[in-house]
Amino acid sequence: MSNDYNTLDRISQRQRLFELAAVFLKLGTIAFGGPAAHVAMMEEEVVTRRSWMTREKLLELFGMANLIPGPNSTELAMQIGYDRAGWQGLIIAGVCFIGPAMAIVWGLAIGYAQTQTLPQLSGVLYGIKPVIVVIILQALWKLGQKAVTDWVTGLAGVVAIGAYFFGWDEIAVLVCLGSLVWLVRRQKSELLGWVPISGLLVQIPEVNPIGTIKSIDWTNVFVIFFKIGAVLYGSGYVLLAFLQRELVDRNGWLTSQQLIDAVAIGQLTPGPVLTTATFIGYLLAGNSGAVAGTIGIFLPSFLLVGILNLWVMPWMRSLGFQAFLTGVTAASLGLMAGVTVTLIRSSLVDGWTVGISVLAAIVLLKFKPNSMVLILVGGAIGWILQFKRFIF
Repeated sequence: MSNDYNTLDRISQRQRLFELAAVFLKLGTIAFGGPAAHVAMMEEEVVTRRSWMTREKLLELFGMANLIPGPNSTELAMQIGYDRAGWQGLIIAGVCFIGPAMAIVWGLAIGYAQTQTLPQLSGVLYGIKPVIVVIILQALWKLGQKAVTDWVTGLAGVVAIGAYFFGWDEIAVLVCLGSLVWLVRRQKSELLGWVPISGLLVQIPEVNPIGTIKSIDWTNVFVIFFKIGAVLYGSGYVLLAFLQRELVDRNGWLTSQQLIDAVAIGQLTPGPVLTTATFIGYLLAGNSGAVAGTIGIFLPSFLLVGILNLWVMPWMRSLGFQAFLTGVTAASLGLMAGVTVTLIRSSLVDGWTVGISVLAAIVLLKFKPNSMVLILVGGAIGWILQFKRFIF
């Protein structure tokens, strides 16, 4: 925490909290484009415009956010809040950054639940879905280049893809493959003599803390999303792998179509992608489910950022922990790749959607626009096609 906060009088402390609320409400309302765009906007607000901290300090906070599970840009907002105003600042910055997206997604969920198709947005979503697939594939490629640094991280990613299709529990996969990378890097070639990789993976348990439940209420929603929020490394898109397995494949509470609709609507809104939990929570358990899903997915980040700032333990910067985290990240991308196959099947349903996807890929590679621009263009094309479909 910033050393000068405790020395301020009560009025000045309150003023600082109001400033944090104003900044992050603004960012939460206009922060389209994903985590990279979020970080850029935060840099503009807190470094360039307000000089709350140096750019080096901001990068240090972002690096710390990458050490823990959860949405990195949201955790950076919390880190900035803690640095400016302690625990109160952490909570205010986080809530204000998440709040606008939650409210918008909640409203869309209420409309969606009436027909399951949102007729007024069906054409828009028709054009958005193939664009989202391209954005996810690009994210996979970029993240994969950083995550797969040697043969063992590459192996972790490949094994995770297989684990997804075999239906193994995602958390167990992440923990086991993270541990595997740590062990390999610790023992190097000696490990291969006494740790049979196939044997390790065969023993991955099928862990499902809530079981297969025929009916669901807000407590089930909270448990599901808290469990996911506590282990979600890498990108917000990795959330899809957990949701597909937990809600679609294992319990049958959602269809793949509903899941891709939830992700599409999450992409249309500002703020963190993980507010998809608000949408899904409403579909599963109404208003209480929307609140429970949102709190569940983000509560681990609030707790972990606070703990990280209170006790920055030496082992968190150790090579061993970094090796484990590298393995978890590679495995997360493998799970993400697995669920992308399912999303492609749900999104590329005809020649038009394939064409939109190819066009989005060309534009993305050649011109590198903000992802939100592509999403808006895809939505516009889909909206036009819903009125022109009869011509073709």
